[in-house]
Amino acid sequence: MPDPQALDDWFIAEVLPQEPALMRLLGRHWRHSDELTDLRQDVYVRVYEAARASGLPENPRSFLFAVARNLIIDRVRRLQVVDIELVAEPDALGALSDDIGPDRVADSRRELRRLQQALEALPPRCREVVTLRKIEGLSQKEIAEKLGIALGTVEKQVTLGIRALAQSLGGPAKELAQAWTQKRRRRETER
Repeated sequence: MPDPQALDDWFIAEVLPQEPALMRLLGRHWRHSDELTDLRQDVYVRVYEAARASGLPENPRSFLFAVARNLIIDRVRRLQVVDIELVAEPDALGALSDDIGPDRVADSRRELRRLQQALEALPPRCREVVTLRKIEGLSQKEIAEKLGIALGTVEKQVTLGIRALAQSLGGPAKELAQAWTQKRRRRETER
């Protein structure tokens, strides 16, 4: 762990002069220009904290850009997690109606309602685990810690929940789920 004054001096001398290049990088890869200064600050915090915890990197510019890239990737992943209740509201999909025909919007709304109903039909613990894993994007380990349950329980609940969703929603996933269930039952009877 570097001396706090040495860390501050390094940050001022090596990282801050890279700000124009960092802002260009962020501007090229992040479409919300009003969030660029917040992104920059988040990058600086991550760089500073990492340097304090692990020592000063040999190539500060490469390290800064790697941190920026990883931050953007994390933000994009979070953007892909959609609140199902928000999207299930017809008004929330209004922006899509200009780009996609009304028939596709109606079909999408119907599918989202079916998915929401299928989720609500799951047992409470199973629904909670599936929601945390597949909608909020938490890892199985994070779910186990958050809920105070065993990792094996999380795995089993995710498997059961996804299988139940596939069966209730039908289509090709239903046949796959049924085949998997039959195969599992055969293995259990063979034991």
